[in-house]
Amino acid sequence: MSSKKTDLSDYDHASLPGGKGLRIGIAVSAWNEEITNALLEGSVSALTSNGVSSEDIIIRHVPGSFELPQAAAIMIDSIDLDAVICLGCVIQGETRHFEFICQAVAKGCMDLGIESGVPVIFGVLTTDTYEQAKERSGGSHGNKGEEAAIAAIRMAALRKSLDIWFQ
Repeated sequence: MSSKKTDLSDYDHASLPGGKGLRIGIAVSAWNEEITNALLEGSVSALTSNGVSSEDIIIRHVPGSFELPQAAAIMIDSIDLDAVICLGCVIQGETRHFEFICQAVAKGCMDLGIESGVPVIFGVLTTDTYEQAKERSGGSHGNKGEEAAIAAIRMAALRKSLDIWFQ
């Protein structure tokens, strides 16, 4: 019997802080659109089912995953947000392009979150195949977009709880 978890989107609803009053930005890549649209649906569904008002979810589309950190930075600079979710999908090809894009996007998201103080959530699939991406965008392995939304709520709540102590 395998102990490998198949649906990675399971979480304890009772332990999740409420999302009421949070403003969440979502930057989503148009590249691999079928996958990224499914990730977006998972994020929006998880946010609204956990108390975030649909009016407080600001969605912006970008051409590809490489542009996600810059879009998140623009959103942070122009909109008062509690967190930004970056959604994309990069699938391994025959060249090293995959490595460069994945590393740049991951580092860009992390650096922006640290520099801005606003949680920037990495919801980018980095898979070997299109089938793996489908499994992780609503298939047998859950929806990474949903996981990213839950991380955004948790990190926004952490930030708000610490802001109280440091005012």
